[in-house]
Amino acid sequence: MNESNMKPFTSDLVDSPAAWYGRDLQNDDSWIELLTDAEVDEIQHAIKRVNSQRISMLEMKREDFPLPTLGNRLQGMARELDHGRGFWLLRGLPLDALGERDAAFAYWGIGLHLGRPVSQNARGHLLGHVTDEGVDFRKDSGARGYQTRLRLPFHTDSSDVVGLLCLETAKRGGLSRVASTTSAYNEVVKRRPDLAHLWFEEWCYDRRNEEQPGEAPFYKTRLAVQKDGYMAVRYVRTFLDSADRHDGVPAHTSEQIEFLDLVDTIAHEPGFALNMDFRPGDIQMVCNYTTFHSRTAYEDYDDPAKKRHLLRLWLTLHNGRAMPDDFGRGNASDGKRGGIQAVPGIAEALAGTYI
Repeated sequence: MNESNMKPFTSDLVDSPAAWYGRDLQNDDSWIELLTDAEVDEIQHAIKRVNSQRISMLEMKREDFPLPTLGNRLQGMARELDHGRGFWLLRGLPLDALGERDAAFAYWGIGLHLGRPVSQNARGHLLGHVTDEGVDFRKDSGARGYQTRLRLPFHTDSSDVVGLLCLETAKRGGLSRVASTTSAYNEVVKRRPDLAHLWFEEWCYDRRNEEQPGEAPFYKTRLAVQKDGYMAVRYVRTFLDSADRHDGVPAHTSEQIEFLDLVDTIAHEPGFALNMDFRPGDIQMVCNYTTFHSRTAYEDYDDPAKKRHLLRLWLTLHNGRAMPDDFGRGNASDGKRGGIQAVPGIAEALAGTYI
């Protein structure tokens, strides 16, 4: 995308399907997509196919996992992520019948029909495990929130789409929450138009110790870009706040702190976000440009086998919207957009034992 094609900042509100409020959707199940029996059969046949041909997950291509009916439906669901509401929950994957390994293959295969997996960390993980690893995010500057059971603030990830497959739920808590970044933008414009320009100014992001050799430990990006009536936002306050631990990154100004506090206040106001409980087998997909996601703190069962456990995908959508090279982590030359580049010498890999 050429910079000259970008719409300059104005104080106009953005009217799009991505501008919604949780209070309007909490009793509306239109965001829940139910798998039909025929689609479940397609998934099971596709799993048998890759298993019989001994196709590994990393070797699998979209055509190796044929979904004649569901695949067509997923194309429309991908458009809903990119140009519509920005999220959905796919329900009905028979986890008990499939088992964890085949459910992971089904999830990966569905993901391939939506887009191309990209690395989620400097270790090159393409299929991540979201579970409590016992790390302390507040003390470990390289830790990531998904490795803990703490409450996660509203944020976006560094990819077109983030997906979660629920394998095990928590004993208590762990509620998933999503909210519209477009509505957050609109609220800032309405309440504090004097601060709204900060959406489009350059900020420093901490790389959280996942930089490449010779690369700065932080990068610079605008928080938002606007084109063709669509708003795209990249927002992770913890990474914005911790960036000034690096030389060359100034502390936030009072105006910037006011802005960040306002965005967080808006996101946490009653009725702004949509809350959803995961069931085992649920697949949530969220567009990172239009949708914040967060999670409440949780308590695990004592039995390790019952610990809260989600599988995560970061995807570059097939035929996704155009994005500027200088937004977020930018566009890679190999066609992958977003993601966190693995350190040299580490190949893209799966996090775990699925093959």
